[in-house]
Amino acid sequence: MVLIRKILWLPAKLRRATRVGVAAGSCALLAACMPIDRADRSQFIEQPAMTRTLSQAGLPVVEGETAWPQEEWWRAFRSAELDAVISKALSDNQNYRKAQNALREADAAIRIFGARLLPEINSTFGMRQSRNPLHGVVASYNPEQGGLEKTMAFINPLALTWELDFWQKNRALLDAAIGEAAAQAGETEQSRLLLTTGVARAYLRGYALTQQSGLATTSVKMRRELRALAETRYQTGLDTLDGVQIARTNEEVAVRREATVKAAITLQRDAIARLMGEGPDAGLTVLNGRGSVVPAQPALPKALPIELLRRRPDLAAALARAEAWAARVHAAKTLFLPSVDLALGGGFEASVTSTKISKLAGFLFNPSALGYVAAPTIRLPVFQGGRLSGNLEVQRAEYDQAVDAYNDTLLQAAQQVADAIANLRRARSEFDAQSRFVRARRTELALSKVRLRDGLRDQREILQERADLLDAIFTLRGLDGDRLIAAVDLYQALGGGFAGGPGPDYPKPAPETDPITPVVEGIQSLTGG
Repeated sequence: MVLIRKILWLPAKLRRATRVGVAAGSCALLAACMPIDRADRSQFIEQPAMTRTLSQAGLPVVEGETAWPQEEWWRAFRSAELDAVISKALSDNQNYRKAQNALREADAAIRIFGARLLPEINSTFGMRQSRNPLHGVVASYNPEQGGLEKTMAFINPLALTWELDFWQKNRALLDAAIGEAAAQAGETEQSRLLLTTGVARAYLRGYALTQQSGLATTSVKMRRELRALAETRYQTGLDTLDGVQIARTNEEVAVRREATVKAAITLQRDAIARLMGEGPDAGLTVLNGRGSVVPAQPALPKALPIELLRRRPDLAAALARAEAWAARVHAAKTLFLPSVDLALGGGFEASVTSTKISKLAGFLFNPSALGYVAAPTIRLPVFQGGRLSGNLEVQRAEYDQAVDAYNDTLLQAAQQVADAIANLRRARSEFDAQSRFVRARRTELALSKVRLRDGLRDQREILQERADLLDAIFTLRGLDGDRLIAAVDLYQALGGGFAGGPGPDYPKPAPETDPITPVVEGIQSLTGG
């Protein structure tokens, strides 16, 4: 109220604005003094339940390391061309190189913060010549100094400064840098996983499309024969115009499908070229129908979901980032406590009333020119206007966000595994069903050929059944691509061969359990930080 009374002379608008500012500042100060409810802090969740989901997967469950994808998991498809494309992508992809550069930056930051644990030692050397003006400021107070020439020099071979880390502030900042580097390492591995799975999907989809392309071209030729035959039968009065229109429609559908498949192959080639770090021309050298692919057979590890933290790079990165913010919370708490800085220095210093350096040397290199300084400094924050409390709350909020991000990543990982299992089961079921359908079509065609020889069928019906068989095989090739890509999805969900994360018993960070927390909260309640 005293402050508000003193500003009554201000203009009305400014008075109102100032009152608002004072009130806001008072609220901030009171809020800084209020105790923090730890129950509202984010907590790590338990491993999500997946037992029933895995039991219904219909996939083989394997124990041990062999159950998990290998580091070069794509070799399970036994495609030399796919191996070469992924190798090129890992070498030249720009996003992956960017992630690797970010990892080098994070590693360098560890050295920067690690240096704060050690004393800083410098050496200083200097020399100065000066002349006081006859009518300058110095001469006006002391006329005898007017026109005086001086030469001085100093040699300090040792100047040490050291912040004594009683409360582990610098150690916490180093731990935060290590955590960020570990998080970046996980993100780099995640970038590698996304790159390899992206290349594999584009290649395998393109491979399936190349298989469909030949079928689409053959189907167009066959539909043209059927259309020509229908026109001949119409002209000879053996069929109606409806048969001609149906044949023409089927031909146009086949032509459009052929064009769509060829365009889709081009798109997959362009995507592969970009992922390889090259222009579109590089994509023209792949997917030319000369390669082969063997369907991979991924298994389910028995250790799901316990081992997900060790096997998923994104999950390991999220936990490492939470650890980094936990360390920053500790560092923010230490700012409430006294800090001790130590400065030590020693060397030689001399000054003469002359411009002759030789005269100075006689004094400088003399035991009497030796000097030293030892200056310990203790700093105790008493009142910071809520700045320290605000900074601590910022670090706590960032830590809570990191914990929430970890929890969300864990749930996403479990969902991706479940989705990949369901998708692979669906793709295999549809492929098997279509395979049986194709076999049935082949049997029907073989029987029709027998009837043709017996005079019970005509050539038009045989052509139609061949066209229907081609359509069935075309669909089968597309489902084969779905099956291949579903295997890639499961490899990705299982971490793609990554095994650098912490084990299932790895302790989670708990920044509010450190011993200085009660002391800091007591200081907050007294001073507000």
